[in-house]
Amino acid sequence: MKLISNILGRIYFIVGMLFFVATMLIVFIPIWIISNLQEPSKSKALHPVFRAWMGFFMPIVGCRIVRKGTEHFKHGENYVVITNHNSLVDIPVSSPWIPGPNKTLAKVEMSKIPLFGVIYKAGSILVNRKNENSRRESFTKMQEILDLGIHLCLYPEGTRNKTDQPIQRFYDGAFITAVKAQKDIIPGIIFNTGTILPHDKKLWARPKTIHFHFLEPISTKGLTLEDIAALKEKAHKVMEDYYVTHKQSLS
Repeated sequence: MKLISNILGRIYFIVGMLFFVATMLIVFIPIWIISNLQEPSKSKALHPVFRAWMGFFMPIVGCRIVRKGTEHFKHGENYVVITNHNSLVDIPVSSPWIPGPNKTLAKVEMSKIPLFGVIYKAGSILVNRKNENSRRESFTKMQEILDLGIHLCLYPEGTRNKTDQPIQRFYDGAFITAVKAQKDIIPGIIFNTGTILPHDKKLWARPKTIHFHFLEPISTKGLTLEDIAALKEKAHKVMEDYYVTHKQSLS
């Protein structure tokens, strides 16, 4: 049975990657053209393209997206959206299904991949985590994006969760950014992406419905940098409690 599962998982992975590349080639030119625009026009034009692309690709490979809590996004407001991070699948799920244009903070290494790198760069604020100046500049760019009325999509765990903890500890960056901009934080919980593309299996995947739930905004109004630790702890508890409570029923 395990042998059959391994074979089917690898076949599914290969077929899924072929579909991904094929659909990527279709959207590459419009994304490349849009990427030459200035913000906020670029993000506003990119979001429906990304949504259409992933809205076609994800269901066709058997990974339907079910959202809940989009009513927490108020018209005319933008937010720092923080999500848990279990898999590379989180990336094509989070940004396209956040209601409205958004940018994410992403490592610069991925932007060097031929063709895909152009798409990756278009929707991201790139950072070289090994470079102090790059990290500092990324904070400035995130503030600029929020000032333009665009959402930020950040993964406060920093890296994919490869531990036995429901959600890893959070880094300060997302919370410093939100407090400085005085923008509310919307926690987003993604379920099942770690099952679709597990970190402990190579070239293996499986189809499964993905649930993306947005929780009530956490206000940063009046908070200062001295409140970062408490704010971070509050967000982590809210997200971990929700994840643990709903994980079994949504698996």
